[in-house]
Amino acid sequence: MYLEYYGLTEAPFDITPNPRFLFYSAKHREAYNHLLYGIRERKGFVQLTGEVGAGKTTLCRAMLEQLTGNFSTALILNPILNPDELMKAIATEFGLDVKGLDRLDTVAAINNFLLWQVEQGRDAVLIIDEAQNLTEQLLEQVRMLSNLEMDNRKLLQIVLMGQPELRDRLNQPSLRQLRQRITVRYHLSPLNQSEISQYIQHRLEVSGAKGVPRFTRPALWRIHHYTGGIPRLVNAICDKALLAGYVNQTEELDYRVIGKAIQELEGEVGA
Repeated sequence: MYLEYYGLTEAPFDITPNPRFLFYSAKHREAYNHLLYGIRERKGFVQLTGEVGAGKTTLCRAMLEQLTGNFSTALILNPILNPDELMKAIATEFGLDVKGLDRLDTVAAINNFLLWQVEQGRDAVLIIDEAQNLTEQLLEQVRMLSNLEMDNRKLLQIVLMGQPELRDRLNQPSLRQLRQRITVRYHLSPLNQSEISQYIQHRLEVSGAKGVPRFTRPALWRIHHYTGGIPRLVNAICDKALLAGYVNQTEELDYRVIGKAIQELEGEVGA
């Protein structure tokens, strides 16, 4: 609705994890480098944590775009499964037909696939998003997968991504064997106020903005104060603000407009 008014080619604050819109703050760049380093150097396990909406999934998709050519990848987005379902989901993501196989045969099929990947000079990567939802039994299954190895290398690189609760889960004494295998860790913290300004400008420019709309300094302060620097919340507020700016036919989005956007997001308008 507001795209034509502001001269935008696409919605700048959509909440879907589109790598084209990824803003590489210093912390996001560091997280990205940690992921690539852990995978390319075959470190076995990599752990990435961050608050809901911090940008973990977008980082993951950007990383996947780099893992082309010599990498085969499996991405599990919803790990709320039983052990048999998890193994089948992983196998299916790698393109294996395991229909009708039990868990042991499925694991054997995965192992054979990984050995074949080595013969082809390729690496295999398993990424599990929302890993804080994995039960202790499922985490043990994932650990067992990491045992698939040759004398000189791991057959599977595993990335566990999740909310801060994942760190608490892995600190449990019963999971110490898994925790000891995680050699690369990074926690993605929220954006600061300066980074929020850069983040908003980046997304506007990717969407074709030519100087408008403009967020005033008080508006940026209010966005930071409300969102705590969580990119997904920043997107939600800015999208509402652009709509409010369009309705009011203004190219400058100020403190008051952000207040109205917050009210609408909180369901307070018209209450």
